[in-house]
Amino acid sequence: MRGGDEGSGALFSYVDLEARVGKDHPLRTIRMIVNEALAGLSGEFSALYARMGRPSIPPEKLLRAMLLQAFYSIRSERQLMERLEFDLLFRWFVGIGVDDAVWDHSTFSKNRDRLLEGDLAVKLLSAVLAQPRVKRLLSTDHFSADGTLIEAWASMKSFRPKDGSGEPPASGGRNREVDFHSQKRSNETHASTTDPEARLYRKGPGKEAKLCFMGHALMENRNGLVVDACLTEANGHAERIAALHMIEPRAERPRPITLGADKAYDAEDFVNELRSMNATPHVAQNTNGRSSAIDGRTTRHPGYTVSQRIRKRIEEAFGWIKTVAGQERTKFRGRERVGWAFTFAAAAYNLARLPKLLEASA
Repeated sequence: MRGGDEGSGALFSYVDLEARVGKDHPLRTIRMIVNEALAGLSGEFSALYARMGRPSIPPEKLLRAMLLQAFYSIRSERQLMERLEFDLLFRWFVGIGVDDAVWDHSTFSKNRDRLLEGDLAVKLLSAVLAQPRVKRLLSTDHFSADGTLIEAWASMKSFRPKDGSGEPPASGGRNREVDFHSQKRSNETHASTTDPEARLYRKGPGKEAKLCFMGHALMENRNGLVVDACLTEANGHAERIAALHMIEPRAERPRPITLGADKAYDAEDFVNELRSMNATPHVAQNTNGRSSAIDGRTTRHPGYTVSQRIRKRIEEAFGWIKTVAGQERTKFRGRERVGWAFTFAAAAYNLARLPKLLEASA
């Protein structure tokens, strides 16, 4: 028979959040991994807070909420708090009871800013990868490196001469009438008044110049997980310098390792530096009008071909970080804060992939 469209609300309701979340929901595995990682960072959290005063939002709940913001592409803290208000899955993951009040979005942002002062994003990334069941998924011999542009939270209108000649007129109006096509603007003579650490950079010929930073990632080649991430100013040498910085700790071992990279890394000084570290440079050959630093000694091995095929998977990580986690254009200012958000998004990317990887390896 047809059921009636009538409200049947009870006077009392008992909601068990644990029972409302499916046993095979991927957030269950993610939450277990995150809780173990956060437990290991308890001492780091304590160092950031005073011993006296009113209790703040627990940092563990802050970070779990920020992970949800990355997983579900939530654009702002205001929208995140609205989602926490009615979504039982979100409340369960963060650790908020059904009857608990949700924080004000401004309070959440102020408490989050305390976490941005430390290198907790790097430590969270390392703590997740250090867990035994995750560690066995990682390759310790073969890696890939690449960089991507992170657009700064600054308009091109804020890119003004350092000598102050580009200030708006005092007569009124925010922007004066100027034909920018007749001007040459460079990082030596101009700087952004909104984010002075952002640099004007063009990815390649014919590309648009933007105010941006450059994010870098080191990927292990077995399952394509990000094992290290950092952010630098955008310039033509940043990718190679960051790659050397990230691979150096992993090259300090008796067995040689390999590092795959694209044509931008085909430079003699970079290749020689890798070889001095006992790392084999599996770099794509750049034969566009010049000789390559990679010769037949490297390209003749089957492993070189494998590295060139697998290294492209790092673009999957960049695509997720920029589109899903919302880092294509950062919402922070300053290289340190933007770098924190980029590394945190890399950790979120790993966590999003771990449920399927762990299930397949079981």
